[in-house]
Amino acid sequence: MKIAVDAMGGDHGPAVVVEGALAAAREFDASVVLVGDKAAIEREMARAGGVAKHVDIRHASQVVGMAESPSHALRRKRDSSLRIAAELVRDGEAAAFVSAGNTGAAMAISMFVIGVLPGVDRPAIAAVLPSLRGFTVLLDVGANVGPKPWHLLQFAIMGHVYARDILGQETPRVGLLSVGEEEGKGNELTREAYEQFKASALNFVGNVEGREIYNGNCDVVVTDGFTGNVALKISESLAETLAAMIREELTRDARSRLGAALVKPAIDRFRKRVDYTEMGGAPLLGINGGAIICHGASPAKAIKNAIRVAAEWAHAGLNEHIKAALKAEDVSRGGREGGHE
Repeated sequence: MKIAVDAMGGDHGPAVVVEGALAAAREFDASVVLVGDKAAIEREMARAGGVAKHVDIRHASQVVGMAESPSHALRRKRDSSLRIAAELVRDGEAAAFVSAGNTGAAMAISMFVIGVLPGVDRPAIAAVLPSLRGFTVLLDVGANVGPKPWHLLQFAIMGHVYARDILGQETPRVGLLSVGEEEGKGNELTREAYEQFKASALNFVGNVEGREIYNGNCDVVVTDGFTGNVALKISESLAETLAAMIREELTRDARSRLGAALVKPAIDRFRKRVDYTEMGGAPLLGINGGAIICHGASPAKAIKNAIRVAAEWAHAGLNEHIKAALKAEDVSRGGREGGHE
């Protein structure tokens, strides 16, 4: 079971990606195909310690830029590392691909090269965030800025399956992110989606506010990609700020430094709980294969763990379970509104 890795994606290029992929091969015994400029990959492999077991290279002559439009990447970059990685999944040569590159291009290429699952109109990016009771799945966090109510229901079903099969939450509690908990609160999208969620077989707990993402009272929080992405970026910044503030206070004076030595194990555990690199990346749910989307600034540790997450996704057979769950609900526009445009 191989994982294709877009070696040219991300802010740091192949140096960080290759280092992370080699670490995954060594620590997790993962089988990896590095896709990109062969000479650049081989150079970075030598710098990072040489060839690792179960690591292959597939040459690609083009790179999708971080600011490049998805349509341009799809039409004009047919030999890009991102597209070749997706084609390896489509052709069954890899179970999933990992990329820290252009998110919009990754989604467009995934949809048109790999395809979507039956019952899915739009894939969704699912972020796994720490909570007081384990983890919360937040989706969508960037793939769809203007979804329709039935799209949110599709996201909810996919998030439910991911939380159940990957995170081990037997009956995930699903909430709809809104500005208040009362039924009827929110904009037109959330009010219409509320009725569809309520009519579904999901363990729907109603509208939830932003605090429910972290207090552990909800396992899956569903929203549109614009709101979800803003919430995710604020969360990442807050975690970094809190860590910096704690570090600043613990080193302020001699007494603080003494106390810091005593609480260091607890601080290390806290840092690990809020460190996004521990999860590696966010799965793009709904495509007919596996894709893990990483932060553009991902360090090697994040790439390593993204490959681990991709392997876990593949081993769990998640797509078959998502297809079954979608089939059990009529989640198309035709089913929910009585007709298509």
